[in-house]
Amino acid sequence: MTELLERAIARLKTLPASEQDVIASIILEELEDELLWDQAFSRSPDLLASLAASAMAEYHAGKTQVLDPETL
Repeated sequence: MTELLERAIARLKTLPASEQDVIASIILEELEDELLWDQAFSRSPDLLASLAASAMAEYHAGKTQVLDPETL
C-alpha cells in the first residue's frame, strides 16, 4: 500500500461510520467502473484504433474545430 493511501485511510478512520461507508461506496464504485472500462476497451481494440485513425484523418483534413467551452 502506498504512503498516500495509508494517510487517506488513517484520516477515514477518524470519520463517523456513516461517512466511512459513503466514501467506501464511492471508492468501490470507481474501482468497478474502471474494471468495466478496461474490459470494454480490451474487447474492442480494433474498433478503438479505427475510430482514432478516423478522428486523426478528419483533423489532418481540416474538418475539425477547436472546442470552445464558452459555446457549449
